[in-house]
Amino acid sequence: MKLSTKGRYGVRAMFDLALHEGDGPIPLRSIAERQNISEHYLEQLISTLRNEGFVESVRGAHGGYMLAKNPEEITIGHIIRALEGPISLADCVAGEESNCDRSSNCVVELVWNQVKEGIDEVLDSITLEDIRQEAINAKQEGEQHGYMYHI
Repeated sequence: MKLSTKGRYGVRAMFDLALHEGDGPIPLRSIAERQNISEHYLEQLISTLRNEGFVESVRGAHGGYMLAKNPEEITIGHIIRALEGPISLADCVAGEESNCDRSSNCVVELVWNQVKEGIDEVLDSITLEDIRQEAINAKQEGEQHGYMYHI
């Protein structure tokens, strides 16, 4: 399984919003520049995340985007599933129709299901607040040791 740019860039954009929470609405251009993501592509991702209830938009001269929920309420799993769909290694554990003629008595399906559950568990255990705190701590450590930390 490999995440597409949708999932990876979506997590980066949401992380950026979490990092700047409390600064008011963040213009899309600012997120795109900081995260090195095409503004046009980011627009598409943010639209999906807004439709899923994770982001809200503010119109006007000082408009932009903000998290619709607290960072501790949004997991990486929420973001990935909103942008990528169900997480799985095989169709038989994704809840999709399988063309496999062994699906009714497949022992290997148990393995794929356990892997899926493990991935879900990890992604659902990490919140935007967790990675926001990691970034803040790393930045503070970097300042103490005289090197620059980039987010």
